[in-house]
Amino acid sequence: MEKVPMTVAGHAALQEELRRRTSEDRRAIIEAISEARAHGDLSENAEYHAAKEQQSHNEGRIMELETMLAKADVIDVSKLSGTTVKFGATVTLVDEDTDEEKTYQIVGDAEADATNGKISVSSPIARALIGKEVGESIEVSAPGGSRAYEVLKIVFK
Repeated sequence: MEKVPMTVAGHAALQEELRRRTSEDRRAIIEAISEARAHGDLSENAEYHAAKEQQSHNEGRIMELETMLAKADVIDVSKLSGTTVKFGATVTLVDEDTDEEKTYQIVGDAEADATNGKISVSSPIARALIGKEVGESIEVSAPGGSRAYEVLKIVFK
């Protein structure tokens, strides 16, 4: 089984989601199915079918979470250091065309959330950053065309 890198925080978030889905959501869905079943004819019972669909979705996500957690290679970023970009690094970049600064943390695929500054280690920008040092430039192909960035700061926190 191939291990997948993940931060401690990302692993904890997935464990919490799994706990919630197995102990709280599963129970609520079972109650909704029982209640809908009490309404009579199941073939035309929209509430029953909706609850069964919700149950299917929840069980599928539980299996997904269990697989991700089993494959997780948890890395404590606070114990990392160095001068080059690697998994877990928080990197501040400047767009060489617009002078706009952006800060991203390189995290595992399951915990990526670009709107919160967490990019997947397998994303094009993260792949271009791996191994770079402060002052080096990268070029990334984006849907809107190629973008050039300079690495301003690398932090492990």
